[in-house]
Amino acid sequence: MDLPFPESVDKRGPLAERMRPRTLEEFLGQDDVVGPGTLLRSALAQGELRQSLILWGPPGCGKTTLARIIANNVKARFVTFSAVTSGIAEVKRVISDARKLRTIDGKPLLLFVDEIHRFNKAQQDAFLPHIEDGTIVFIGATTENPSFEVITPLLSRSRVLVLKELDKPAILDILRRTLADSDRGLGSTHITTDDDVLSYVADVAQGDARVALNALDYAASVLTRSGERQLTQELIKDALQSRLVSTDKSGESHYNLISALHKSLRGGDVDAAMYWLARMCEAGEDPLFIARRLAVFASEDIGNADPHALVLAVAARDAVDFLGYPECTLPLSQAVTYLALAPKSNASYAAYKSAAETVRKNPPYPVPLHIRNAPTRLMKDLGYGKGYKYPHDYPDSFVVDEYLPEPLKKSRYYEPRDVGFEKELRKRLEEHRKKQGRE
Repeated sequence: MDLPFPESVDKRGPLAERMRPRTLEEFLGQDDVVGPGTLLRSALAQGELRQSLILWGPPGCGKTTLARIIANNVKARFVTFSAVTSGIAEVKRVISDARKLRTIDGKPLLLFVDEIHRFNKAQQDAFLPHIEDGTIVFIGATTENPSFEVITPLLSRSRVLVLKELDKPAILDILRRTLADSDRGLGSTHITTDDDVLSYVADVAQGDARVALNALDYAASVLTRSGERQLTQELIKDALQSRLVSTDKSGESHYNLISALHKSLRGGDVDAAMYWLARMCEAGEDPLFIARRLAVFASEDIGNADPHALVLAVAARDAVDFLGYPECTLPLSQAVTYLALAPKSNASYAAYKSAAETVRKNPPYPVPLHIRNAPTRLMKDLGYGKGYKYPHDYPDSFVVDEYLPEPLKKSRYYEPRDVGFEKELRKRLEEHRKKQGRE
């Protein structure tokens, strides 16, 4: 069984580990979860935790730390697993040991599983009976949306706590504490700096305390070896040079970013659209994924208000496939700026949804005989194609005929808007419907 926190501080260990908060008072930036008056804080004040938890939040927000603080407060046996390195066989062994110990002192096991989303459905199922019989109190941590990555039975037996990205004041507070702490931090090194440097670290860390402390740790080691004591922005930049713009190319942030791009395009905000495009490209997002979504947007939100939009989006997709990074950002930028400023209409998209709803709510009506194809003599004898009026035999290549099943003959689906090229299509449609008696 693990200790929530080591009995002594290893001064040679990573700074982020040494400065890990050990009490709720040290735990910053998550007042919505553990602040005064919250249910979790009240439970921990009483030294108990009866409900299993799922801790959901971005990297470096304190999920593992909170699990350790909880274990420390409830005085439970504490075991940590990583779903990346641990298997179910190992988990079962620990649970078996915990069951034996529980018969002696009645204490449950607090089992912490980091990256629970890495376990598949069958593996997650293995925890359920042990949660049910009280052998374990389960705490799972994940950076992924539990709605998609954690099985429903486990979710229903747990309370989901959403930890947010640490804000800049919280990161600054952590950095200042670290520089002042002589026991676990860098206080004994007498390193000095100014607020501009710390502000820069907090900005680049993007809400991840671990990134901020690792940068500070690297910079401090360089200063110590050189005999210097002044921490500069140049040194911090060197420490953070490999830090990429944060995005998870398979998880929720992946979809949040493309959603932000799509909605910015729909709203006609070209500057916001360019920002979200750059966010994804600078993080190494698959450019073909972006290009495909732009093609979807061109049809869904622009449609026939500007038919050239889809042509441009498909051309951009081909150019992206041909060029690759970094040049592919050029056709993507061209497409994004055009699509953002193009006239908008979802009439084609709405027409399909309306027609699909008719299909779902009605039986599969047979195709009218006169518009069926008749490639064989038998089909002709049965009346297939009989009475069909070939439009090109009539003035303006238009003739009034019925192409819908009889029960749907008055149905209307496409309603073009009075915008862009759809103005012209609307005029044509009104003329056709007038002739067809569908006004």
